[in-house]
Amino acid sequence: MSELLDHLKRRIAAEGPLSVADYMSEALANPKHGYYMTGDPLGKQGDFITAPEISQMFGELIGLWCATVWDQMGQPEKMSLIEMGPGRGTLMVDALRALVMAPTFLDAIEIHMIETSPSLQIRQRRNLQSLEFDIQWHESFAGVPEGPFILIANELIDALPIRQFEKTVAGWGERKVGRNEGDELQWMLDQSVIVPDSFIPRDLFEGPLGSIFEFCQSGISLVTSISESIAKFGGAALFIDYGHTQSAIGDTLQAVKNHQYHNVLLDPGEADLTAHVDFERLAETARAVGASAYGAIPQSDFLRRLGIEHRAKQLKKAASDRQKSEVISGLNRLIGENEMGRLFKVLAIAHADQPMPEGFAG
Repeated sequence: MSELLDHLKRRIAAEGPLSVADYMSEALANPKHGYYMTGDPLGKQGDFITAPEISQMFGELIGLWCATVWDQMGQPEKMSLIEMGPGRGTLMVDALRALVMAPTFLDAIEIHMIETSPSLQIRQRRNLQSLEFDIQWHESFAGVPEGPFILIANELIDALPIRQFEKTVAGWGERKVGRNEGDELQWMLDQSVIVPDSFIPRDLFEGPLGSIFEFCQSGISLVTSISESIAKFGGAALFIDYGHTQSAIGDTLQAVKNHQYHNVLLDPGEADLTAHVDFERLAETARAVGASAYGAIPQSDFLRRLGIEHRAKQLKKAASDRQKSEVISGLNRLIGENEMGRLFKVLAIAHADQPMPEGFAG
């Protein structure tokens, strides 16, 4: 038995079944044994590959998008460029390389990386140390100095803890993780939980028996803080993740280990846990505090409008046959209908007085 599994069983014995949010928090962020705290999950040797690791084009286009937003903001002389959950730092490296085309923007920005994983922060520092920028690291958004900013979050919200609620003949109960007679983790339903009306949209509340609705309080809290700061100081935030454009019923919690789907309740701390992002709820959250929200739209539409196909042609001109193949493969992974193109969505949040950000006009 792993130390984290033993810890979880002792916690369940002492406190009772854990909410899915508590289980995810332990599995992903336990200080000693959490999945993101103990190693590098990215790449071919890890459990999954993110868009910046697939192709340099992704980070380059995001970097140029930031410069365009800065121009829409009126080119403030000083502002923060923030990345949350930066992985290995690959997106920021590619973005800054592309931004040599916008030297006045580079002169205006202070770079802030928000990372809770000690091991990933080490990797980020190593990859970014060759760049001539003073980069600051923080454990949360609250640590970034106040002022105008542009924030990028790629595959961040999907890893934030969710609660799951299930519709039964007795009403909505909360799905939890408990222990069975064989001392194994198992799903349980806590019918004593009072589910706040605000958690489940009215049109879904009367759903059929067996319906499961997922609610990400930490995602809503984070987007609220970011949106309030945008409304106060100006700027924009870009969220790129997989999920649904409208709030929906469904169990989307999944585990991935060695690039394969894995039982969610097996090997906690050794597999990645994620759930689909409810982009409609996040957009409503931003608008409720005075910011504007655009999207969510498919990643393929967003990247095409930013010119990814033109960039691919540029890269192929001076490429070897192997490199050309990699460019084509990367392009297909990012915008392909059966790849990330439709599954992944893009949501932008901006100050109400700023124009619509690049990439969202049909």
